[in-house]
Amino acid sequence: MDKVAVLGAGSWGTALAIVLADNGHHVSLWGRREDQVSEINNHHTNEKYLPGVELPENIQATTQLSECVKEADTIVLVTPTKAMREVLGQVKNELNAPVTIVHASKGIEPGTYKRISEIIEEELPASVLDSVVVLSGPSHAEEVSLRQPTTVTVSSVNMEAAENVQDLFINQNFRVYTNPDVVGVELGGALKNIIALGAGLSDGLGYGDNAKAALITRGLAEIARLGTHMGANPLTFSGLTGIGDLIVTCTSVHSRNWRAGNMLGKGMKLEDVLENMGMVVEGVRTTQAAYELSKREEVEMPITQVLYDVLFNGKGAKQAVDDLMQRSRTHEVEDVSSLKS
Repeated sequence: MDKVAVLGAGSWGTALAIVLADNGHHVSLWGRREDQVSEINNHHTNEKYLPGVELPENIQATTQLSECVKEADTIVLVTPTKAMREVLGQVKNELNAPVTIVHASKGIEPGTYKRISEIIEEELPASVLDSVVVLSGPSHAEEVSLRQPTTVTVSSVNMEAAENVQDLFINQNFRVYTNPDVVGVELGGALKNIIALGAGLSDGLGYGDNAKAALITRGLAEIARLGTHMGANPLTFSGLTGIGDLIVTCTSVHSRNWRAGNMLGKGMKLEDVLENMGMVVEGVRTTQAAYELSKREEVEMPITQVLYDVLFNGKGAKQAVDDLMQRSRTHEVEDVSSLKS
């Protein structure tokens, strides 16, 4: 069995640690807080993030990153996008041999518009980086931790590495597929958080299923529009990291992005929403990055644009929906034609 270091002891990092521990691997889980680490090691719980879930005893937590990654065969990164470079800077100083890095975070870096795999390759020298593998798909941590059926995708330019990670995680409750389209898998996983904010906002305004279905469908169209422009395979967006992730994130109260959008729709200010959440809402930063990227690349993303205005320009939620509904008429199939071209 492998030694796997999981960096990030929030809900998703802990859930993935459970999957790995169930598969018999030795799992070292890194967290920043002494009280949380003590709780995991002594009580086998992580109540703040996964209340009521008992953790396997072969998960050992630590606040010492050097201890966590020591002799690890694989490192799983589950840290927020904004902390990624800081954490990688620490990891770099602790590695003596090449390792496979699996990242399970979903975001785009504002300013640089880098995907997380690109950040990893920038921050870690080739001497310590064997392969980068992306893990993404429709997967609420709360359900994964309860061993409920879940399917995800792993992607890498090195398919042997992707298949090794597939073997590392796959079990009777957690089915893992492979996909060589790193760009599509990463962008699908990141951009769906924007649409989930919109779905929550729509629900917060009291709109019904018609509005949510429209947001999900048209949201998928603009995700695919930007993704294919950036080199992704359009078929990826009809899979787990496209429509699959959109469905689960836009329709569930487990979704942080849906909950944040819901509070915005009910009239709360962004700063109050983020304080109330107490956890990172990746869709906020991703909205900024995707909006700026779409302008640079001249790709039309109307849902992203109105959400950017709500988050950063003070536009009211109701006005944002009105603006979307009153856009100039167009043909739905134009998007299909553009994907084929």
